[in-house]
Amino acid sequence: MNVLSLLPFDDTQRAALMAGAPAATFVHASRTDVTDDQIARADVIVGNLAPSRLAAATNLKLLQLNSAGYDKYSGPGILPAGAQLASAVGAYGQAVSEHMLTMLLCLMKRLHTYRDDQRAHEWTDRGQVTTLAGARVLVLGCGDIGNHFARLCRAMGAEVHGVRRGLGAAPEGFTAVHTMDELDALLPEQDVVASFLPSSPSTKGLADAAFFAKMRAGAYFVNGGRGDLVIQEDIIAALESGHLAGAALDVTTPEPLPADHPLWDAPGAFVTPHVSGQFHLPVVLDNIAAIAAENIAHVAAGEPVRNAVAL
Repeated sequence: MNVLSLLPFDDTQRAALMAGAPAATFVHASRTDVTDDQIARADVIVGNLAPSRLAAATNLKLLQLNSAGYDKYSGPGILPAGAQLASAVGAYGQAVSEHMLTMLLCLMKRLHTYRDDQRAHEWTDRGQVTTLAGARVLVLGCGDIGNHFARLCRAMGAEVHGVRRGLGAAPEGFTAVHTMDELDALLPEQDVVASFLPSSPSTKGLADAAFFAKMRAGAYFVNGGRGDLVIQEDIIAALESGHLAGAALDVTTPEPLPADHPLWDAPGAFVTPHVSGQFHLPVVLDNIAAIAAENIAHVAAGEPVRNAVAL
């Protein structure tokens, strides 16, 4: 078996990856310098190879993505016939949840405005702040990231409810879990609404003017999932009217957000450039190496892979 890795693994992470199939041949390259010959020889590719280059992957059995999202790879004819696709669900829970919680707390404690005051050399009291202790938090998406975020909020004293496609036992961190058809009734009760939903036809544009109008006045909105969940004009209007106290956004539409886009200057908007789920926290690459090693072993044994994406 030939395994091509396109990720910036360190020596420890490479060793963990190679443990999945000690007899395999491993080649390490980057997305920019990988050759068509290396792609053609690979039975397994670890990393988000550009879809346009997959035509060269004539021996491919598995494309192991380094992302939880897989939209660009799931269309017909993108992967060679017979190749499997697996996501990296489970790798990003800690990184994304910590990033989004930090953004939320900065808004609730007005830290972003004090940073502005520091830069302006102004000694200003910004007044009352809010807390997660006793707050009601609604998490859209109860997967790995949503579960991590729920546990962090609950540890700070919040009551956390979740929304997902199907009912079942509430995962750790959640007081209760609801289905999407209950969303309209839940929104007015929440102090924080946080989304970690993937992009799908049913989620695109879900957070529109009607969605924000249903949220309680003075509530906070958090989006660490996909930017196309939100109608940008509608969230700007909700912030400008003061209906929303703030919005923590690590994802936008489009990305990158143009320099002249009004979202940058919307009151209470805290925007980061889709960095919560990258490799800035080293444990993310640890997790991806472990997932990839497990799936390499499954491919070698002819077994189903973890995080398989239906094509």
